[in-house]
Formats: sequence, C-alpha cells, structure tokens
Amino acid sequence: MAAFPFRVGGKWTGMVVVALLDGPLRFSQLRQTLGASSAKVLAETLRDMTRDGLVSRTDHQANPPHVTYELTDLGRSLLPVIDAMREWSDQHLADLLAHRGTYPSPTGSDASPARPSPPR
Repeated sequence: MAAFPFRVGGKWTGMVVVALLDGPLRFSQLRQTLGASSAKVLAETLRDMTRDGLVSRTDHQANPPHVTYELTDLGRSLLPVIDAMREWSDQHLADLLAHRGTYPSPTGSDASPARPSPPR
C-alpha cells in the first residue's frame, strides 16, 4: 500500500477505504491488512468513518458474534480522490520526503531556540 501524504478524514481513512474495496472485513482482518495501525487507532478511525457515513458496521448475531465493516456509496465516492492522491504520490513522494528531511526537527539538536518569555 502506498503512503498517503494527504488526509481524507483521519490519517488512516484512505487506507481503510482501499482495504475495504473488495468487500466487507472483520476488524481483525482490517488490522492485519493495515499492519501498522494499533487496535485503538483503527477502532477510532472506523467509529469516525461510520459516523461520517463512509463505512457501515454490521453486527452479526452468529456464534461467535462478530462485526464487519463495509464501504458505503459515500465511502466509494472517495475512490477518485484517493486514486488521484496515489498518482500524485507516485510522482512526487520522493521529493516531498527529501524536503521533509531537510527541515529542522523540533526535538533534535538543530531545533530552534526557545522563545523568550513575554515581559511582565
């Protein structure tokens, strides 16, 4: 999965949309597909996406009970935007990352000096 330098919703929203393209998935399947996302972050992302109408959540009353997540029509409408972002990333991500690498780190030794306190 390509990196997304832009955000649609939260940081993981675009990647969740791509992961759900082929149909509904359980939480554990989504987490396995996304890899780097923590359970807490993924749960928050799915809750936000459900609230925004991008994903539907279905509670299956089976044994054992489980929940699946699926893209809604509104969620699928993000695909052209995500495709455009991926295309842009393919062309420009190396340049973007190179520029980020030259920017001073706020926690490193090259950090800007602290601002003086305002006068009393």
